[in-house]
Amino acid sequence: MKVIVVCSGGLDSVSLAHKMAAEHELLGLVSFDYGQRHKKELHFAAACAQRLGVKHHIIDMADIGRNLTGSALTDNLAVPDGHYAEETMRITVVPNRNAIMLAIAFGVAVSNKADAVATAVHGGDHFIYPDCRPGFIEAFQVMQNQATEGYASVKLLAPYVHEPKSFIVTDGVKYQTPFGETWSCYKGGERHCGRCGTCVERREAFYLAGVVDPTDYQDKDFWREAILRKP
Repeated sequence: MKVIVVCSGGLDSVSLAHKMAAEHELLGLVSFDYGQRHKKELHFAAACAQRLGVKHHIIDMADIGRNLTGSALTDNLAVPDGHYAEETMRITVVPNRNAIMLAIAFGVAVSNKADAVATAVHGGDHFIYPDCRPGFIEAFQVMQNQATEGYASVKLLAPYVHEPKSFIVTDGVKYQTPFGETWSCYKGGERHCGRCGTCVERREAFYLAGVVDPTDYQDKDFWREAILRKP
């Protein structure tokens, strides 16, 4: 199966890219610049593409991102500290982000005669992000079947959609993902902050998976406090 992976440069999508490269024919990675404050993640996506020897498409969505207002990832709003499962994390939702990105990725896939688009949405995203839930994945596939009927047949692969992030870490070990060459922190500083939702979830995932976390965090212990507040 010829696959294109939507890759942000984060732990989940880079692990997925390594998995797809091992299990299928990886044609390339598609990343998106939507004006995110943690834009440095794109450098890690580029490094992943180079490491795997495939094309890297960066789609400029900056103008679109400026109109997807109300998110701490694109507006001048503070990224909250805490676990993803806390209600305060809703401010990190970028409206319809995955729907927009996947629609573009499917267009790229059809143009490159790919058989599938793979996305790294996972079970830990369900509480906050509606476009990471199984219902969305299923509905998007139905919509794309209609959009490309008679022209192409492209599957949407979401192997982690029912799995926790700790499973991705375990899977990443299996496929030799270089975790230190991934970026998660939403604050986009020089180092992972260790306090935002993605940092806390990342740190917790390594702990639950029983895998050494190579990440350099500014606050390496905050995650323990955050998971105690987890609903």
